[in-house]
Amino acid sequence: MTGTESNVVFFPIEDAARGVVAGLWQTLREEAAAAVQRDPALGRAMNSAVLMHASFGHALSHRLAIKLADHDVDRDELLALIYGAYSDKPGLLGAAAADLQAVKDRDPSNGEVLTPFLYFKGFSALQAYRVGHWLWTMGRRHLARHIQSRISEAFAIDIHPAAVMGRGIMLDHGSGLVIGETAVVEDDVSILQNVTLGGTGKQTGDRHPKVRRGALIGAGAKILGNIEVGVGAKIGAGSVVLAPVAPYTSVVGVPARPVGKPHTALPGVTMDQSLSEPEYII
Repeated sequence: MTGTESNVVFFPIEDAARGVVAGLWQTLREEAAAAVQRDPALGRAMNSAVLMHASFGHALSHRLAIKLADHDVDRDELLALIYGAYSDKPGLLGAAAADLQAVKDRDPSNGEVLTPFLYFKGFSALQAYRVGHWLWTMGRRHLARHIQSRISEAFAIDIHPAAVMGRGIMLDHGSGLVIGETAVVEDDVSILQNVTLGGTGKQTGDRHPKVRRGALIGAGAKILGNIEVGVGAKIGAGSVVLAPVAPYTSVVGVPARPVGKPHTALPGVTMDQSLSEPEYII
């Protein structure tokens, strides 16, 4: 069964992203159809999540609405809300496509777009945040906070709707991730689980980290305060970062200190967590 929706809403897409979104949508449909062929028990699930929908925007809207619906704001209300965001901001679907492609390219456990679209909570949480951020910028602060709360409850990921997130971002696993109000995460960044981009607890105003393009943040790292993590920087797992990190520099430890240079210019893209110049101090 591969029917399409009636009364289809057509979402605008940036010219630069139009072909990417169309190609990704075609791949997503092919992978869903192949999954049904391999296991017919998935027929209803794949039809509901992918095959019945007319576009990537419709499928993603329905997926998010189902995940985030609750007694206070039901699925149909959320669907209308997400449709509104995608209709008003053409860049949202291009960003979602870039995020989904990033997961496919960077996660060694996954070689397709279907699995992260359906099951990876880091991807879903990031797309739900984008809707919440749209609401925040529109002045609809309490509804944005509702979306933030539902993301936290559904995915164990807390991203303030005022934070600024680029595209091509991978939130790997995602559990325990916290991103504060004035944080900035630029394009092509990868962040693993239990990471905090937080304040120091004593400041107001602009108080959260600025993570520049292509950085890689390892599991359990805590980056605190209005400090910059430079382009292509790498933060080792479990590190506590309290000072700026220079571009193309690897830091580890508590507190974190420089220990070498990444093997590649953008470790957030390559996911290379090794060091070219290891240094050991007992």
